[in-house]
Amino acid sequence: MFAETFWDLVDQRAETTPDAVALLDEDGVRLTFAELREQASSTAARLAELGVGPGTAVAWQLPTRISTVLTLCALARLGALQMPLLTMYRERELGALLAAGRPELVLVPGQWRGTDYTALAHETVARAGLRAAVVTVGPEGLAPRDPAMILPEPPTEAREPRWAYATSGSSGVPKAALHNDRGVLAAARSVVSRTGAGTRTGDVGCIAFPIGHLGGTQYLTITLLTGTPTLLVEAFDPARTLATFARHGVTIIGGSTALYQAVLAERRRTGRSPIPTLRLLTGGGAPLSAALYHELRAELGVEVAHCYGMTEALMVAVADPADGDELLATTDGRLIDDVRGRVVAPGGDAVLGPGEEGEMQVRGTVVTTGYTDPAHNTTAFTPDGWLRTGDLVRMSASGHVAVTGRIKDVIIRKGENISALEVEELLLAEPEIAEAAVIGLPDAERGELVCAVVRPTHPAARPALGELTTRLRAAGLITRKLPERLEIVDAMPMTGLGKIAKNELRARFGAPAGEKRP
Repeated sequence: MFAETFWDLVDQRAETTPDAVALLDEDGVRLTFAELREQASSTAARLAELGVGPGTAVAWQLPTRISTVLTLCALARLGALQMPLLTMYRERELGALLAAGRPELVLVPGQWRGTDYTALAHETVARAGLRAAVVTVGPEGLAPRDPAMILPEPPTEAREPRWAYATSGSSGVPKAALHNDRGVLAAARSVVSRTGAGTRTGDVGCIAFPIGHLGGTQYLTITLLTGTPTLLVEAFDPARTLATFARHGVTIIGGSTALYQAVLAERRRTGRSPIPTLRLLTGGGAPLSAALYHELRAELGVEVAHCYGMTEALMVAVADPADGDELLATTDGRLIDDVRGRVVAPGGDAVLGPGEEGEMQVRGTVVTTGYTDPAHNTTAFTPDGWLRTGDLVRMSASGHVAVTGRIKDVIIRKGENISALEVEELLLAEPEIAEAAVIGLPDAERGELVCAVVRPTHPAARPALGELTTRLRAAGLITRKLPERLEIVDAMPMTGLGKIAKNELRARFGAPAGEKRP
């Protein structure tokens, strides 16, 4: 039977391989697929007692734990509209996203890694003028007060919005893109069929990144599709986490380029493979250079299948290890069956031919149905219904896509989008700064680092990086978005349209952000 909804997938997997391990964590806790269904149903009963039902908007800001997976599955069981939020978000991002999603319930971990998320949520909810309840979900999860509570029938409509994923985009204002179960399942099926993830006997996957990222749902869906056990890691620490991977026999690592580089760095540090069982690296979220691809292949001896997707289009192109090193090193995969793509002239509507560089536009099952705030839809979609990705690409006649740059002014640091405009606006609020440009510069560890280029109001008063970051943090900017490098200029290079020429700044202070691929 073909699963239509996410809960269908949970239910079918529990029937097919009830005693197989579904989830395990660093503390040795294991959950079978039958136990996953049972405990998720129990969690759903508790959430139903809290008033959650079909269409109820629920935001959750939870770490990568088994109890979080149970919560996610429980919300799917009830047909709620869930908004996963990254644990790194603070007042600024939370305020914008909660105002956009207007949840009735916000789920938080309480105290976690030095932050009181309960207090943070209460303050942010009040500031946003919402009436949402705030509930703590600890490592032990939620249990119903009435164990005999009968749940309503599970949802059957796979086209209804069930997920609202946060994205910064290029506007500087965080927003949330809506997706349905049909798109979530289609994206995960494309990864399984193209990369072979989870299809070999003995495969073990992992989620070592924030599960609130859309990739968390994707990897959980792959777990359910294939019956592959998945190891959950709350916080990534290279040496400790990779040792945990080795202990559990992890064969597949998914994530951003930064995670690939961590494995490679540990190999170089120790002179041996940190995970002897590893066979496949797959993921996306940041550029993968041809040079890094070949280093990974040569030094780790594993398959590398780097893919192309985004918050608004869960998976656009997926790499096939059978394509060979040349294609895999110079492209980001081939269009999946559930996506149609076209390349148009930047700023225009003329469709370009194979190999010509232009903006990628897509439509299909995995594309967002719109934003929680419909006002964003007009600029995101063309009049004939194609999503404007903002990415510059070259696409071959075979459908292989090479991402060459971005029209949207976004920095991708460790797989997370950072709006340059957001940081620039805060910098320009500082009286000693007359002009500011925030750019991403290539960095071996992060993918890109955040570099602030500023022209002081008075040449003699040159701001210091430490002072600026302190004030930006006080203004509500989270640590991940803080500039890591500061460059002072006497004048900004300008384009013919009177805008700051960021390409010139990238060339002067680093290199073009993102390798130009043939």
